[in-house]
Amino acid sequence: MKLLFVVDPLASLKPYKDSSVAMMRAAMARGHAVFACEARHLFIRDGFARAACTALDVRAGDDWYDVAHTDTCTLKDFNAVVMRTDPPVDTDYLLATHLLGIAEANGARVLNRPTCLREFNEKLAILNFPQFVAPTLVAADAAEIGNFLTEHGDIIVKPLTEMGGSGIFRLLLPDPNRNAILETLTHRGRRAIMAQRYLPAISEGDKRILLIDGEIIPWALARIPQAGETRGNLAAGGTARAQPLSARDHEIAEAIAPWAQANGIFLAGLDVIGDCLTEINVTSPTGFQEITAQTGHDVAAQFIAAIERVCATPTGA
Repeated sequence: MKLLFVVDPLASLKPYKDSSVAMMRAAMARGHAVFACEARHLFIRDGFARAACTALDVRAGDDWYDVAHTDTCTLKDFNAVVMRTDPPVDTDYLLATHLLGIAEANGARVLNRPTCLREFNEKLAILNFPQFVAPTLVAADAAEIGNFLTEHGDIIVKPLTEMGGSGIFRLLLPDPNRNAILETLTHRGRRAIMAQRYLPAISEGDKRILLIDGEIIPWALARIPQAGETRGNLAAGGTARAQPLSARDHEIAEAIAPWAQANGIFLAGLDVIGDCLTEINVTSPTGFQEITAQTGHDVAAQFIAAIERVCATPTGA
């Protein structure tokens, strides 16, 4: 197969931990041709989605790729286009999904589907599954958020478009910075944010559960916060521990897997704290390399094998 990965700049990817790198290595190990481009390289000409695509020779180690050549390619000529650009889901990101939507209309197979990247905000998507969600408020009004804080006494507030723990704060009633934090996050009441009741189970880790084409990876990656930190995100200094899924983890994953598959979410990363679902990540879920290193379960190989299966089925079938 010919596979195109739409990623952040190659030089910015961390070969020891980045799941996109693991995917590309697995693809090459299985005999496929690997290409990469950035979202800014996408364009439309004569009605067809195209991009300046770099053919890669991918290998193990820190010096993980060589550039073979770069050519302008039509996206429908790839067997699959894998969208792996990191948030924020800003105007540039959304415009890229529109261009990928045109590629899809041309006949390209885009994973995850552009419509799902636009429609399912990673924070708000959990509201499709209220039975698994802790008390949650989405609002821009500081008074509403203040009432929610008064009700629960200890909450987490976070923006709706970021990743890696960016912009997440824990608020308690006596916090002297409360007003300043809410003014900043809501842009003085102009932008909605999410508030959730604080979950003490974060001390045991923010669990990442991966779904690949409706299949549940049997290992969760618990991101354990540093001492004195409320965020388990690896980007915020958390440590990673692979562990088997609990009965509750399975219950949550089994409920979401068919919904994700039906909505064109080929790869999802569910975030679970204790018994509560906190996010459904659809943009660039990670954790592949840590799970594989600690358990021997080759997540990237499973991902590429799943692409092989779907590519054996004609688009639209």
